[in-house]
Amino acid sequence: MSGIAGIVRFDGAPVEPGLIESMTTALAHRGPDGIAHWSKGNVALGHCMLRTTPESLEEAQPLANEDASLVLVMDGRVDNWEELRAELRKRGAVLRTRADAELVLRAFETWGRDCVAHIDGDFALAIWDSRTRSLFCARDRMGHKPFHYHWDGTTLAFASELHPILALPWVDEVPNEGMIAEFLAGDWLSRDETLWQGVMRLVAAHRMTVGAKGPRIDEYWAPDLWATLPYTRDEEYIEHYRELFTDAVRRMSRSHRPLACEVSGGLDSSAVFCVGEHLRRKDRLLAPGIDGYTLAFTDNSEANELAYARAVGEFLGVPVHEIPPSIPPPSSYMQSARRLRDFPGFPNGSMAFGLRQEAAASGSRVIHTGEWGDAWLAGSRAYYAEELASGKWRTLRACLKADASCYGAGQAAKWLLRNGVFPMLPQGVQHGLRGVVRGLHNKGTAAARYWLSPAMRRQLEARRERLQPLADPGCNFGQRGLLALLRSPLNTQILERLEREAAHAGLEVRHPLGDARIVQFAFSTPERLRLRGNRSKYLHVHAMQGLMPESILRRRTKAEFSVVFRGHLDAMRNHLTDTLPRSHPEWLAQNGMRRLFDVYRENPTFGWPLWILWGIYACDGVFAQEL
Repeated sequence: MSGIAGIVRFDGAPVEPGLIESMTTALAHRGPDGIAHWSKGNVALGHCMLRTTPESLEEAQPLANEDASLVLVMDGRVDNWEELRAELRKRGAVLRTRADAELVLRAFETWGRDCVAHIDGDFALAIWDSRTRSLFCARDRMGHKPFHYHWDGTTLAFASELHPILALPWVDEVPNEGMIAEFLAGDWLSRDETLWQGVMRLVAAHRMTVGAKGPRIDEYWAPDLWATLPYTRDEEYIEHYRELFTDAVRRMSRSHRPLACEVSGGLDSSAVFCVGEHLRRKDRLLAPGIDGYTLAFTDNSEANELAYARAVGEFLGVPVHEIPPSIPPPSSYMQSARRLRDFPGFPNGSMAFGLRQEAAASGSRVIHTGEWGDAWLAGSRAYYAEELASGKWRTLRACLKADASCYGAGQAAKWLLRNGVFPMLPQGVQHGLRGVVRGLHNKGTAAARYWLSPAMRRQLEARRERLQPLADPGCNFGQRGLLALLRSPLNTQILERLEREAAHAGLEVRHPLGDARIVQFAFSTPERLRLRGNRSKYLHVHAMQGLMPESILRRRTKAEFSVVFRGHLDAMRNHLTDTLPRSHPEWLAQNGMRRLFDVYRENPTFGWPLWILWGIYACDGVFAQEL
């Protein structure tokens, strides 16, 4: 975790003194190890340093090559540092340090815009090329590192967060009504827009070259939909996955300080911690130690996972530090929204802030999570369509038998029709049937959006028509769901907020299950290996046999964190149903808000009304004139 910022004026005018310094000052929490700048005429670049790897101790940014024709700022690391260093030396590159930033700069010298195809890891970077008078920018494959920018026709400004860009004198704070509609509705469509007109995000796995004619953006990576693995037995897939996952944990453990791990007691984060500890015992962990941390909910709510987290610690014979959840008052979210000029997040995201602070106070600079596990490991019953399409009748019967034994023959038959026969129908027939079902279920549901004003509903409908993604014609049936998760606008925002919250605690957050090789593996394996009967994450569970306690491997429940929402929302009825609709009649319908709150009160668990009510409250904070 570091922070980057920059201003490039393509009309040739010099960057005004003090502007880049004001941007990095706004990002100072990202640079506890120093802030530095590089300026020359119409270009100004800034970097806020957090050193997280042994190699970063040799790193200085902004980083220029020998004749200063190229200057780099980067927030990130290179996970294939050994292979990339060897390849660059083979091609004649002279490396002055071991720093990842220099590897990236030499990679750009060697391959130009195609350098990103040679770099594994999490990164957001910008390279000024004085030879072509252009700026090259790129973001990692999964979008783990943020990159925001503004282009006004002559000047590009970029930064790791929104607020340094909005503070620039030529950037107007104009609300983006379309994105506001998405937040108010909980209906996420755009991957590149923000709550402010003209302030954009570079989408994951995209690169951007900016010259006098403006930005040119393209996608440089996507999973290979046609790649297959030469396996016939489940055991071969399981062994392959175990090796991939172990290597992902190993590569992402590189740190000069003890590695911290979030250990919820679930299958994913517990697996990351257990594999990390086994690597340490084999002297293969690339950090001097590893520590586990869990949230200590001590009540009887479904958020309490202490028994599972303690089982992990007992299995490994190591302590897992129990940290009380952070439950800040609602006013703190409003203050954060105004300060950052961005959506402040949800309470279930903020509850781990104290845990991260404790990890940082104990000396860690890096924390591992189990994020992405549900995306690539959980599976769906699209295996019915996969097996029907491929004509694998024996496998199809095995799937039916497994489902029938767990849920009954009737339910298995319904899944066969819904997830097997229906997807095989012509697209026109599918569309018509969906319309009928939607009409039957919309009344009284989230899809009706009855709490929005007519203007906001029109905004949302127009955006759905414009931004609704089309299914990739090359997908098989299981891959459609995986692609939706990979390209999910909501996941984009969740990852950015998680990164931002870790940054404020002084940590770099890493997600081993978000390794691009694991993503490709998911796209190359049959859906039946992820979900079988009532066993979700089938392949993951079998790969972790012997490495984790059986109580975790057998676990089929997940924590439910509505408790951290309810304490706030229950006291907000008047504010949500009266004050906000009167303050924002252009956003909200008062009767609809009352109805929405009633629906929430009827079922105050982790359902859609809870998310939407909090989203409306927090979104108001971004645009509130006074706190």
